[in-house]
Amino acid sequence: MATAPTSVSHPSSPTPSLAAVPSPTPEPSTRWLVGMLLVVALLPRLLVFVANENLYGDAVVRTELAERWLRAPHLITAYGDGAYQFGPLHVYLVGAALSVLDREVAGRAVSLLFGVLSVVPLFALTRRLFGWRAGVVAGLSFAAWGMHLQFSTTAGSEAVSLFFMLAAFALYAEGVDENRFLPLFQAALMLNLACALRYDAWMYIPLLSVALLFSSQDKVASVTRAVGFGLACLPFPLLWMQGNELMHGDPFFPLKAVEDFHRGWVLSSAGSGLAIGWRVQQLFFWPGVALLTLSPGVALLGMWGMVKAWKQRPDTRWLVAAAVLPTLYFTFRAAVLANFVPLGRFTVTQLSVLPVFVAVGFGALMAARGEGARKVLAGVTAVLAVVLPLAVGLYTFRADGRFQDTLRPVSPTSTNPRPVMQVADFVKAEVAAKGSSLALDDDPSYMDLQVAFFSGLPEERIARVRWDTFRKLMAEARPEVLVRFDQGALVKDPGVKLEGRTLTLDGVAYEELDGFSAPLHVYRRRP
Repeated sequence: MATAPTSVSHPSSPTPSLAAVPSPTPEPSTRWLVGMLLVVALLPRLLVFVANENLYGDAVVRTELAERWLRAPHLITAYGDGAYQFGPLHVYLVGAALSVLDREVAGRAVSLLFGVLSVVPLFALTRRLFGWRAGVVAGLSFAAWGMHLQFSTTAGSEAVSLFFMLAAFALYAEGVDENRFLPLFQAALMLNLACALRYDAWMYIPLLSVALLFSSQDKVASVTRAVGFGLACLPFPLLWMQGNELMHGDPFFPLKAVEDFHRGWVLSSAGSGLAIGWRVQQLFFWPGVALLTLSPGVALLGMWGMVKAWKQRPDTRWLVAAAVLPTLYFTFRAAVLANFVPLGRFTVTQLSVLPVFVAVGFGALMAARGEGARKVLAGVTAVLAVVLPLAVGLYTFRADGRFQDTLRPVSPTSTNPRPVMQVADFVKAEVAAKGSSLALDDDPSYMDLQVAFFSGLPEERIARVRWDTFRKLMAEARPEVLVRFDQGALVKDPGVKLEGRTLTLDGVAYEELDGFSAPLHVYRRRP
């Protein structure tokens, strides 16, 4: 009798059954992921938007320049044509917003729009280099970035410029990855727009062009792409240089004006000696801002991810260089040459690259660790990323003091000193609302600009000591109220006499009012 065949198993076979290989997790819908990240980025910025005030990044000056441009729209061709040390594109954008929004909101709304949208190119860049999970991690890290919350809700140009820089990086990565010139051309267009917003974007033209020389083993193709990309980046810079040559006799006039300002700023902040302590501080400025604003977990994982990517992923070295080389350049100028004063807002482009490498750093650090350790590190990093900016924001919100003033430029919340806003509110109610005019002293820390902006008064009704039209406007407007600063230049004017609580200006007497705090003093014209 025949017996039925029995199955034979091979438990020791080195070749696994296909059924034993787990199928890869499918990538969620890209639209869903991007939509989720947009919502996550928008919510904290909306919460901060209702509380923040224009203070840093020359926010009020940019808005006032945009108001001037809106009254007489034209193509800005040079420094002295209405943009001064700022990029002309930001003037256009804020001017357009002013046509439909209030002056205290318009510039902030522009920043909010581009600040939230920045998560899209950041996700696209990270997803292309390291996958969608790394893209989500980068987007979530970016959404909680405390300093960027301020930039997205005040009227400076940092959030707008960063959007175009991230878009340039994302398109550049696409062009290199797919060996196509069209994305590189689009990246050059984005870089042109970034250059029309902030001068620090200009350094990325040679940096990214040189990086293309090492993007392929085909040297002819690499040189061709590098030259083509570099030329495509030049239209705005060349036109802007030509405009400044025609108006000021120097194509680099704006850059030299900014350089002169920084040299004077170094003297006022560090002194004329060796300033060893000040120089040492600048050595740690960029990493310090990263640790404080991105949180230690995100910053350190991002830095470690950069190190590992440089060693293991040569195709990402251009992005590491885009973060590290400008950092080294600015640090060298501040710490060694002492001709540059770094600010938190100057670090935004370099620090925005760190979230791209967070998942890489996490994976490299925890590769040999168990699931429990991985969850602990992920949890601690996430908590710090949320709690640290929240704590800094609450600490500086409408609070004045030495430490608050130190942290305020990189805090999620940006609020003016309370004495300044008290005077601005008084001027708005007692001067602007009644059709009167104001005489305004200048202030070494530029708080006079804040008083003028938040008072709601038009330019022709403010006689400012800071302007050369001070005497002319004093005679024409005959201001009812005068605001003086303790360190202002008004009392040094030969036509001014200060005796107790009476200030006499060109024979017109003003009596000081009660209820205001130093360094501001408010006077009303004697009947």
